[in-house]
Amino acid sequence: MAARRTNKIEKQKKSSPRAVERVFSTPKAVIFDIGRVIVRLDPKRALAPISAAIPDAADWRTKRLSADHVWKLICADEHWQGWQEGRLSPAKWHRQLMRRLKLSLSYGEFRDAWNRVLEPELILPENLFIQLGARCRLALLSNTDPIHAECLERRFGFGRHFPVRIYSCQVGITKPSPAIYRLVLESLGVAASEAVYVDDIQAFVEAARQMGLDAIHFKTRDLLEAELRHRQLC
Repeated sequence: MAARRTNKIEKQKKSSPRAVERVFSTPKAVIFDIGRVIVRLDPKRALAPISAAIPDAADWRTKRLSADHVWKLICADEHWQGWQEGRLSPAKWHRQLMRRLKLSLSYGEFRDAWNRVLEPELILPENLFIQLGARCRLALLSNTDPIHAECLERRFGFGRHFPVRIYSCQVGITKPSPAIYRLVLESLGVAASEAVYVDDIQAFVEAARQMGLDAIHFKTRDLLEAELRHRQLC
């Protein structure tokens, strides 16, 4: 009896349908976030000179703040979104942070420290963009500020592979607003269903999906390339 039951179970396993893999159509466009997808970010590297310059004072609990604490303070600033959306000039942002952190860095010292967050070694190789650019349209879509946008354009060469580059500070909108996804699609001349979006932040991936885009949550280069192969892009 036990043998018959075993044979029956084996037959059921063989006859059961296999798990069906999701089939993706080949996109007409690929849209990339920049920070932690293409460019490595290291706030500690950038903010070490700033945190080291913060004076010991009673209202800082008589301790020098770590770079992590300084970054949290900066991101929590009431003007952070305005800075990311271009409503504050670099000079005004510099003055705001000098007041907030009780610092006296010159604008040049501050700008140089701010740009140190952008590491020179890329996460993704340029030959990937060359390969993708031969098969579809490419765009960049990034929440970034005027200082970093200028540095990205000047210091890095990968931007030449992206005819469409949308920086939040230049368009006055930040992710996850639907308007910024619509803007990049219009600039590419494609429908949402014809594009795939790549970002390391899950909330921005979900926002893209709600707009009708295919979206990939970036974790590693290898996993991204596997996802692109599923879409016949590499």
